[in-house]
Amino acid sequence: MKRVAKVLAVLAVASLASAQQQQTPASQSSPANQQKNAPANPAPTPPQGKRLPQAKTQAEFEAYKTATAATADAATMEKAADDFAAKFPESELRVLLYRAAMHGYQNANNGDKMSTMAEAVLKLDPDDPEALIGEAEVLVERTRDTDLDKDQRWGRAQQYAQHSLETIDTDVVIPAGTPQERVDAYKNLMRSSAYSILGALALNQDKFSDAEGYFRKSIDAYPAQPDPVVVLRLAIALDKQEKYADGLKQANRAVELTQDGTVAGKLARQERDRLVQLTGGIPATPAPAGNNPPTH
Repeated sequence: MKRVAKVLAVLAVASLASAQQQQTPASQSSPANQQKNAPANPAPTPPQGKRLPQAKTQAEFEAYKTATAATADAATMEKAADDFAAKFPESELRVLLYRAAMHGYQNANNGDKMSTMAEAVLKLDPDDPEALIGEAEVLVERTRDTDLDKDQRWGRAQQYAQHSLETIDTDVVIPAGTPQERVDAYKNLMRSSAYSILGALALNQDKFSDAEGYFRKSIDAYPAQPDPVVVLRLAIALDKQEKYADGLKQANRAVELTQDGTVAGKLARQERDRLVQLTGGIPATPAPAGNNPPTH
């Protein structure tokens, strides 16, 4: 969750700022004004996704600006979103505020509240890929084999993750002026997250071949920053299929990406040691202290 949160939270703040800069209440957006303010030779803008929500009145716009200033913490942002939604129940801007609160809770690693905000976003926009991924991730990570409703929860998670893959290119709201390479990285990170969720679901259901495929897609979608947990889960999926040599390669990689003493690091080393015993292979030597990438 943390790897995604860092990128998405930054773009959430950028979206709020971009919305403030671009908002023009309907009363001020007449064709005459648009023609007057248009540049003489506008540069073509490549499609970035869904259009930014707009305010209909100046009062709505001013209330939105006040709400976006409430960014001290996720709880404050949530209350600001609720207050705004109560005052402007038909406003398009509600989704931006609830999405910002969702990212705030995601960044704080508060899965329960993140899920609540994701549901609030999806009520307003059922195609929002960020909320779909966020809710699917919480459902997967917080559902246990002993839960009586596990099949229903896993089914919802699969539906949300798959739908996010259908809407990433069409329904992401990108702040104006965002460089294309950042847009591509953002979308690829979301794809990586969606495939990771589908892989975890398959692994939980003992569909090890499917899990392997999804985890490989997750890593390939965002190779610049492989998620150590995904690499570890890939090793486990390979292990379960008795693909021990390939599993050891991935376990060694998971060890290299983690630090001993962390939860992921301990599990990666346990899996590596198991596969070393099964194959007679050689464990990887972790990178020197201080050179390791951030761990989960």
